[in-house]
Amino acid sequence: MAISSVQAFQIAAKWPPPNALFSSPMASFSSHYVPSQINSGRFRLLRLIDSSASRISVLVRNRAKKIEDHPIAGDLVDSAVDEQAVDMAPKLPERDFSGTPNVPVYVMLPLGIINMECELVDPDDLMNQLRILKSVNVDGVMVDCWWGIVEAHAPQQYNWNGYKRLFQIVRELDLKLQVVMSFHECGGNVGDDVHIPLPGWVTEIGQSNSDIFFTDREGIRNFECLTWGIDKERVLRGRTAVEVYFDYMRSFRVEFDEFFEDGIISEIEIGLGPCGELRYPSYPAKRGWKYPGIGEFQCYDKYLMKSLKSAAEARGHSFWGKGPNNAGSYNSQPHETRFFCDGGDYDSYYGRFFLTWYSRVLIDHGDRVLALANLAFEGTHIAAKLSGIHWWYKTASHAAELTAGFYNPANRDGYAPIASMLKKHETALNFTCVELRTLDQHEDFPEALADPEGLVWQVLNAAWDVNIPVASENALNCHDREGYNKILENAKPFNDPDGRHLSAFTYLRLSPVLMETHNFKEFERFVKRMHDLNHCTKPPTAQNHRRQDPTAQNPTVRRCLFKTKPPSSDPNELQSS
Repeated sequence: MAISSVQAFQIAAKWPPPNALFSSPMASFSSHYVPSQINSGRFRLLRLIDSSASRISVLVRNRAKKIEDHPIAGDLVDSAVDEQAVDMAPKLPERDFSGTPNVPVYVMLPLGIINMECELVDPDDLMNQLRILKSVNVDGVMVDCWWGIVEAHAPQQYNWNGYKRLFQIVRELDLKLQVVMSFHECGGNVGDDVHIPLPGWVTEIGQSNSDIFFTDREGIRNFECLTWGIDKERVLRGRTAVEVYFDYMRSFRVEFDEFFEDGIISEIEIGLGPCGELRYPSYPAKRGWKYPGIGEFQCYDKYLMKSLKSAAEARGHSFWGKGPNNAGSYNSQPHETRFFCDGGDYDSYYGRFFLTWYSRVLIDHGDRVLALANLAFEGTHIAAKLSGIHWWYKTASHAAELTAGFYNPANRDGYAPIASMLKKHETALNFTCVELRTLDQHEDFPEALADPEGLVWQVLNAAWDVNIPVASENALNCHDREGYNKILENAKPFNDPDGRHLSAFTYLRLSPVLMETHNFKEFERFVKRMHDLNHCTKPPTAQNHRRQDPTAQNPTVRRCLFKTKPPSSDPNELQSS
């Protein structure tokens, strides 16, 4: 995901009143939604000198930064005209976080910390780095337990050796563990610096039956993870996909029982799709996708197509049993397609049928796997991760979200049904891109019409409305104070009447760059502000974060006027072949 931003200018004659300088759409959940384009915060005067006409204009530049972040004057921008910055005021005071809830901070470990032989790489260096993290009161670390490493060679033959040594080091340092059940391939995505394929025996099955993988309209297979079409198909040497996932999770629970009993393992995040996220692999870089392409639907394996045809026949329109033929390609833009353009087929009778089915498959997959995860990890907090697909959010169709499986056009709340499914299993929601600012998204890609701030608040409130814990992580590397302050703003909403806040934050990722003196100093400052060392409170969980009367609270920052209730699904279905 690329980062960009439009530079917003206003003529000095339209300068807002003084009180507007200190307003913020995040100041209160109970306030109405304020479009991110008019967020106020950091302003500076710019004097533009047009040498050809000898005219001087004074413009106001809105950098959309919180007033506590930095001095008003900022970096100068190179352009064809000269810009001279005029400081308006001394440094504004920063927000005081004393007395705010404690939000635990975890740090993701490097992807290659365990090699393909399931051995811990350079344990002494890791020990030193973890000691440094511990010295600034980091609460714990997150680690991927890769299916392609642990069950690499044969079904139900698990090798956990490297993870045992890693967990022992974490316990010796009195840190906590968030563990990800990673049922996807590593490599080829943003930030991936190693390659960890799916288990060899699974790849071997795929050579004779490539329909076990997600497939696009052109018939190209995606090998990042298994299609959800085989969740209940016994095509993996006598087991269904969900049975394979359950056996893996159960083996982990038995192997590391002492770490569960000691409370070292604080949470298990269940991988539900590519990059461990509950979404279709609709924008694969390996297939030439580039930001801000809309991506493609990934439902053309024979198992999902059979499901689509059955749904069409049950609806009484068998000719609807096929995917859209006018939805463009990976790098298309919405207005270039008849399906996603304004007034396009996405909102036709067929379009609504197809998108309802497509998103239902996603929700049903999460429902099945999380039902079994609760059996495997009874008594342990579990979480699921959603990706922050923020590009094209300001369009009517939300095309990139639709191809990823989030049925979230402008007239429908596509995240409420997912939140309801997570609530059913008392599963926390982990969401990405909390460090991104909407105005920053327009400098390089103004055509993307992205709105990460609007997306974050829609998703967070969908989860809070059903009273499940919400955790988060940054989508891209973050080392600057502006990014950290944006995370703080989302983690501890100012003056929220219900006291809602993130249950935890996981930082992406432990690296030599993070350990550089200046960067680590900023990180230490961030951790202190996420914690309240003078007034710590227990972070919310699925048990203690329920409201007395959920219906008594008004939805906040709601961008949709209504939301749909998902039909129930029976997790017992997964036992059938």
